[in-house]
Amino acid sequence: MGSIGIESSGPEVLTVDVLAAKGLIQTSHVYLDVRTVEEFQKGHVDAEKIINIPYMFNTPEGRVKNPEFLKEVSSACEKEDHIIVGCQSGVRSLYATADLLTEGFKDVSNMGGGYLDWVKNEFPVKAPLNLVKNELPVKASSDFVKNEFPVKAPLVG
Repeated sequence: MGSIGIESSGPEVLTVDVLAAKGLIQTSHVYLDVRTVEEFQKGHVDAEKIINIPYMFNTPEGRVKNPEFLKEVSSACEKEDHIIVGCQSGVRSLYATADLLTEGFKDVSNMGGGYLDWVKNEFPVKAPLNLVKNELPVKASSDFVKNEFPVKAPLVG
């Protein structure tokens, strides 16, 4: 665990490793995944309280910041909520966390290493069934097969 200051005049961002983030997410924290919708749909952290609000969008000109990011997060979360912010590797989430702190959110931490470290540590993820169909038991009941399926094996696409 450590702190990383983004700017000298900006807020100081607390970055927690994936192990600490996992413990916080399993208790009272909301997990805010700031990756693109496409990245999120390929697989994401398995958390009870999870929200996907992209910090950036992919465009033909490259990535651009989501102009509605703060408004969307403010609609989904209270400023007093306990929030862990994650992305693919920990870079977008670092900037998103700083923006949220500047906006007045009180308890926001960045998940260092992002989804890649989460997967590397073999923590639970959710991915579409078509990505994990080969891992289903041979005689899976229809109750067992859902649109999303929690998996332990690393899935990075």
